[in-house]
Amino acid sequence: MDGSGGEWDEGWRVMGRRTVRGAVVAAVLCALVGVGAGPGAGPKASAAADAYAYDFAEDAQAVEGAASTTDAVRLEPGGTYRSTLPVNGRLYYRLALDATSNAYVSVTAVPRQGTTVSSSDGVKVSVQDADARSCSYDSTRFGASSSPHPVAAWASRATDGATTGCRSAGTYYVVVDRIDSAGSSSDDWDMELTYVSEPGLVNETATVAPESPEAWDSASLDPLTGDAVPRAGGAGFATATAVGQGVWRDDITPGRTLFYRVPVDWGQQLHAVAELGSSSGGKGFLSNVLVMSLYNPARGYVDDEGLGYDGRQTSAALDPLPPVAYANRFGVGDRMQGMRFAGSYYLVVHLAEQMTERFGAGPYGLTLRVQVSGTAQDAPAYLGQSVPRDTFAVTEEEREAAGGWTSGGLAGGTGADESDGGDDAVMRVVAVSGIGAGSLLMLGLGLWTVVARRRAARA
Repeated sequence: MDGSGGEWDEGWRVMGRRTVRGAVVAAVLCALVGVGAGPGAGPKASAAADAYAYDFAEDAQAVEGAASTTDAVRLEPGGTYRSTLPVNGRLYYRLALDATSNAYVSVTAVPRQGTTVSSSDGVKVSVQDADARSCSYDSTRFGASSSPHPVAAWASRATDGATTGCRSAGTYYVVVDRIDSAGSSSDDWDMELTYVSEPGLVNETATVAPESPEAWDSASLDPLTGDAVPRAGGAGFATATAVGQGVWRDDITPGRTLFYRVPVDWGQQLHAVAELGSSSGGKGFLSNVLVMSLYNPARGYVDDEGLGYDGRQTSAALDPLPPVAYANRFGVGDRMQGMRFAGSYYLVVHLAEQMTERFGAGPYGLTLRVQVSGTAQDAPAYLGQSVPRDTFAVTEEEREAAGGWTSGGLAGGTGADESDGGDDAVMRVVAVSGIGAGSLLMLGLGLWTVVARRRAARA
């Protein structure tokens, strides 16, 4: 599920395999409902009407967190849930686990825009067994920008470690704590919870005596250059826009958070740089005004990088990350342990609300320079499939979605007939341009007329 840019790109790819007339009809309909109404259109525009400015998964099931383990609602593998976290709240959810699979639960806390938060506010998640022993825990905070935005923390029950705790089958509990400080807003926060199950390995020895992660190349790569390709970010994990290796261009406004997903296979390294463009007007300096965070396929926190701003262009790069490897889970620190499986890694970029006061409401130019180095390797020998399926794999569909439009056309080809090349070129212009809804409507009607005449001439 792509975000606003991903949905457009995937839509045009599919329509390129069908008739041009179908593409034009879609363009006209999109214009009528405002999808092509310029920057911020599509799902991102609909989110603007939502005070949360976050796209919750469409299939998220509403659940209430319990105040006690006795009343905890059971979460199912592969499920996505929506719940509410009150001020100073502690909520419980229940898991029924076997003795072989690894369970990962991620919680995304979503305060409303305009909510007062401090740098130390955030969310804490832990998984505990029936005797209140902690299997793992994690916490994520809003950070120095003190700007409300979606933050995610995860916890797990793993059976592949050297310790014996939490490896038995039985009932476990997810414990979610809201971290508040004096002076913070008392508004409820919405939450999105996901539960992903990873199967055990065929070779049980690897789960009893794990190997330490091997040495890896920690050198930084030279950032990519070249023309940036427009690609609008999504407004949530579920609608994150797929991007691959390349230079990508978007606009971001203060208080907004944009989501992108990057397919990274076993043995590959991810490199990412975020650049905030220069602006006219305003003065002074804001620290940590833009934060780029990285989350793994289970929405587990890996790393983040912030940058200050004084009106001039500036950039920030994630520190070199290890290649994706199963053994990384036995290493030390978030950056190592987080890179434990292949799949779609999430780049989440937030621009602080304070930008409006100092430099204006924007929008501001955002450039992402994404590189994926290394040769893809075979996946470990799993006993079965993850739930949801292919969570820890890079599929051909995901690779194609991440390629998108480039200066040389669609990476991997469109699959359309060569005779439709001229129509595809027009569709590309429509897909990536920021023209208004009225202009798009007129263009669509004009295209429809041209296509009809061409078909009549062929007949």
